Amino acid sequence: MRPPHVLIRRAIVDPLWLPVAATLIVLLTLVAAVTGVAWPLDRRQRSPRLALFAAVYIFADASLVVAAAVLWLRRPVAAWRDEELWKTAHARLLRWAFSLIVGSARPLFGFEVELEEPPDADRLQDRGLLVLARHGGPGDSFTLVNLLLTRYHRRPCVVLKESLRWDPGLDVVVSRLPSCFLPSASDTADDLPGRLAEVARALTGSDAMLIFPEGGNWTPRRHRRVVTRLRRRSGQQAAADAAANQHVLPPRPGGVLACLAARPDLDVVVVAHTGLDDLVAPAQVWRALPLADRPMIVRWWHEPAQALPVSPDERYQWLQIQWTIVDSWIDSRKSRGAQEPSGPGIPQAAPPDSPSGEFGADPASV
Repeated sequence: MRPPHVLIRRAIVDPLWLPVAATLIVLLTLVAAVTGVAWPLDRRQRSPRLALFAAVYIFADASLVVAAAVLWLRRPVAAWRDEELWKTAHARLLRWAFSLIVGSARPLFGFEVELEEPPDADRLQDRGLLVLARHGGPGDSFTLVNLLLTRYHRRPCVVLKESLRWDPGLDVVVSRLPSCFLPSASDTADDLPGRLAEVARALTGSDAMLIFPEGGNWTPRRHRRVVTRLRRRSGQQAAADAAANQHVLPPRPGGVLACLAARPDLDVVVVAHTGLDDLVAPAQVWRALPLADRPMIVRWWHEPAQALPVSPDERYQWLQIQWTIVDSWIDSRKSRGAQEPSGPGIPQAAPPDSPSGEFGADPASV
């Protein structure tokens, strides 16, 4: 039985969203046209860019609602469905929507991705993956999910905020895929590690479970608050370790350890990225637009299941070390200064030596 709030969204919010979305698209298009004419007042054309992007996002979101309804009408009874085909169909919908959203950010905002892949990237075929990514900067979650869907042809199992259920398109489609919506911080009765472990157990060779272990977007202010809290609660050593890794937040181990305990056969992918992470306020994003010569650089490495430690304590130390590596990589990239322009698309840069095996060789929202 679905909770009452879910039934309310399905019966009231979703149908009302379609005419509201159509109205908003028309209004935003008019705003883009009017502000575009006033280019002498804003030569970087920030207002029309944002208005058009918002219109594209709303169109994609409303399209997800319509397409999901069509799929449901074809198979309204769960017993009639082939679950694998059902999930694959919704993953394709999500891939279309994310490709449209991220793709539109390129011409509108000058958004580019530079992807650095390890030499063993091709060895991850037909394996379920646990993807652990740092969280920082505008649009990083959309970009990473889009990479999983389009470049790596993975069906994402996403951990995201409960509040995103009020986005009609995401709510409908993601709810029909393996996923986990994070409860509010006040909901102490929720067995989040248990729910994450359940999702991990169901992963197949075409799935990738995406978790942001830091618990929220990195910002300098949030980093300072975390260090202060650790000094009060966990002692000087934990605070010193967090302060030393100034580009990331300390990872929360509960969800990661639950997934690895449930599926010790899972390979792990650790994702670091930088380029837009210092845009931590709307005013900073506004001033930075368009994002000329400011690509989002994504670096990932592979930790095979057999190389991971076995005990929970060792796995916790391994996770801490991975986040130290992430911080060191970000610091190194930032110290290089301005990056050379890389052209359109997602080029494959020659990566440095893979930090795989550095160990001895609560998850968060999207």
